[in-house]
Amino acid sequence: MPGSILKSGARKLIFKNFPRLIIISLIYVVFFTVVSWLSFRLPFGVIWQDTIDSLMSGELPGTDIIFSGFRPVGLLLAVLLSLIQPVLDVGFISYCLKINRNQTTEYKDLLNGFLFFLKAISIFLLTAFFVFLWSLLLIIPGIIASYKYRQAFYILLDDPDKSALQCISESKLIMHGSKLDLLTIDISFIGWYILDFIFILVIPLPFVIPLVSVWIAPYVGLTRVAFYEDRVSGIAV
Repeated sequence: MPGSILKSGARKLIFKNFPRLIIISLIYVVFFTVVSWLSFRLPFGVIWQDTIDSLMSGELPGTDIIFSGFRPVGLLLAVLLSLIQPVLDVGFISYCLKINRNQTTEYKDLLNGFLFFLKAISIFLLTAFFVFLWSLLLIIPGIIASYKYRQAFYILLDDPDKSALQCISESKLIMHGSKLDLLTIDISFIGWYILDFIFILVIPLPFVIPLVSVWIAPYVGLTRVAFYEDRVSGIAV
């Protein structure tokens, strides 16, 4: 199914589920923003973020990053906060899946990621490691690899009994021949992300979240859920 149709369906679902979905999006965006802000600003917690950024770009973190200003408590808190982020993502994906499937939703669905905390973290860390290995070849193989594993969280939510490696393996199957399609969809949202960035630069943060980010989160989330559903149904057929 073309990305334009998936995006059109996502917009319809947003308006159909207004204002509840927007409130959920606001909670998610605020929570995610606070966690991200804290993880980046904890004393010496930036070491962890720099390490992850280096790995994701295919580079081994230097000793200057790891040991510069090292303080165990700050680093530990930063690690814990950064690991909460993918769990929050899983919760929001869970909510979007229910919306897309016309199922009854509750505000507590946003916390569903904590039901699969260890598996969500395992998927996050394993995919980061695999992307790092592919990125050692060149940046392009790393990007391709990152798209291979994009459906792992969705698979986990559909079948929580599956292991992290099973979810990653099945994601590769789903994304076979579809990586460029998802990349095209992601690129189509660039205008919204640029607008969001401009608002962040121009307007104080408390006003940015309701104006831009709260719309982008469900728009992107529902479009990606529809992409997943479309690919799964195609494989099933």
